[in-house]
Amino acid sequence: MRDEILDPHNLVKNREILYRLMIRYVFYSSYLDISNYIDYIRSQLMYDGLEKFAMELSMLVKADQCAPSERLLHVMISGMQTMSEKDKSNTDDVLPGIDLEFEPEASALAPEPHSYETAYVTSHKQACRAGAFSFDGSLVATGSVDASIKILDVERMLAKSAPEDIEPGREQQGHPVIRTLYDHTDEVSYLEFHPKEHILASASRDGTVKLFDIAKPSVKKAHKVLTDCEPVLCVSFHPTGDYIAIGTEHNVLRVYDVHTTQCFVSAIPSQQHKAGVTCVKYSPTAKLYATGSFDGDIKIWDGISGRCINTIAEAHSGAAICSLQFTRNGKYLLSSGMDSIVYLWELCTSRPIQTYTGAGTTGKQEHQAEAVFNHTEDYVLFPDEATTSLCSWNSRNGCRLTLNSLGHNGPVRYITHSPNAPAFLTCSDDFRARFWYRRANNQ
Repeated sequence: MRDEILDPHNLVKNREILYRLMIRYVFYSSYLDISNYIDYIRSQLMYDGLEKFAMELSMLVKADQCAPSERLLHVMISGMQTMSEKDKSNTDDVLPGIDLEFEPEASALAPEPHSYETAYVTSHKQACRAGAFSFDGSLVATGSVDASIKILDVERMLAKSAPEDIEPGREQQGHPVIRTLYDHTDEVSYLEFHPKEHILASASRDGTVKLFDIAKPSVKKAHKVLTDCEPVLCVSFHPTGDYIAIGTEHNVLRVYDVHTTQCFVSAIPSQQHKAGVTCVKYSPTAKLYATGSFDGDIKIWDGISGRCINTIAEAHSGAAICSLQFTRNGKYLLSSGMDSIVYLWELCTSRPIQTYTGAGTTGKQEHQAEAVFNHTEDYVLFPDEATTSLCSWNSRNGCRLTLNSLGHNGPVRYITHSPNAPAFLTCSDDFRARFWYRRANNQ
């Protein structure tokens, strides 16, 4: 009923909503619950001229007579208005997203990706293959084959790239790299920030996931370590931050309790992938999570029971799955594969409702590459390996946009977009990570 559109002046519509609520309440509530509110229901029925139903209800619960009143209607209207205002306040700061059911041709609100420019470049001693934005977009992290992790301040990177834009009195911003972490013994394969706290999770081919408290300026080592017997390829935090899903070169997905480090796996072996788990993502509500694998399948799991509820077999014509991303409304799932094609899947039908093509036409894809939405979900971004360029599409109609050179001297192994700003990060085998930003005065 939260989705009902309430008009305080439309009494017919409001009474329809009220009676649906009354029927639902009487049907699903126990006798004790009904007895607490039966007078309100009977009074409303009598006020609306439904004395017969009011009498039958009185006889059913053996209640005394009561006077007609529309108090229940006013209570409902007041409650729904309060709920609507609360929902509005909770979503005022949330960026709109893609919804092809209601806005198939909505106008893009954000600048096209080709208008972004490199604002800062940081280097590692070996290939850079992992990156992440913090939940508020204020920090980025990069990870390398040299086992190091860098954490950079977005505001400082922007200040370095455009000193003329710095506000008076804030000239001494400091170096953009605010933390450098050395606690792995092998390649850092994946990075993700905690959704609520200043904690960074790093996955590595050394078989560990390490949690760093980056709020501490002196942090160098992890304060918590999750150890596996296989190289770890990907992680995804539960939206509450209480759990973390981990994919490894083994076919069974693991879910850990972040606080106790207890490990959970599905109780049904036949539901697991047939090869290593390449990517995992929780939906925004955590009702679902999705996994992709070297076996070419995408699996959708129930977020509570941990059971597989759907398998999209050979989602990319049997090619390995490279990345997955849920839309903000949880209706769709974006996937990329080693076939260089990007699909947008409608989860309720398990069918691709949009296909983004054109990447990989000049050469076969050799390495995994991410497909991501921009911060408004107006565009889909995907690095073309052969040309070291950025392919982008209108997310709603699949129209391919202007190609953008990414300026790297090697394959782009990872791309991630800011959750709330026109900025993205590219990580490459040329040892560098580039921070891209679209300034307001860019045309």
